[in-house]
Amino acid sequence: MAPESASLLRAGLVLLMAAQVLPCVSGCGRGLYEKLISELCLDKFKLDMRGLDRGLWCSWLDTMEIYEGLTNCTFQVALRMDCFWPNQIVDHFFMQIHQVYFHDCALTGRLIHDPPIGIVAPFIAVPVLITLVMTALVVWRSKRTEGVL
Repeated sequence: MAPESASLLRAGLVLLMAAQVLPCVSGCGRGLYEKLISELCLDKFKLDMRGLDRGLWCSWLDTMEIYEGLTNCTFQVALRMDCFWPNQIVDHFFMQIHQVYFHDCALTGRLIHDPPIGIVAPFIAVPVLITLVMTALVVWRSKRTEGVL
């Protein structure tokens, strides 16, 4: 058995034991909750992300399942430990995840970018044509001397 798998198995057993005893005695234990999400959720997330090419880390389609697994894991640990979810620990946990794994990723769909030329061209061409036509009309009208005494 690989060392990572043994560590995950050990952490899972600790979670099961803690889920049976701690809710009755102390409710949500911050230190234990942080330790369990680190050992269970973060370790699995790191393994999954290591298996993914680094160039795909910013691709939501490629990381969605891994990220949802991490989210679900933190929720399940909170549920079994009688903790509220989301909470400040989870917020801080995900901020660290984003700083390490997703800090170079763009906010897809939210960045300002130029529209395609097929949309920009009419917005440029129409005012230019109207300006040229109006200028030609004024020149033509000024050259006509009808009705001038």
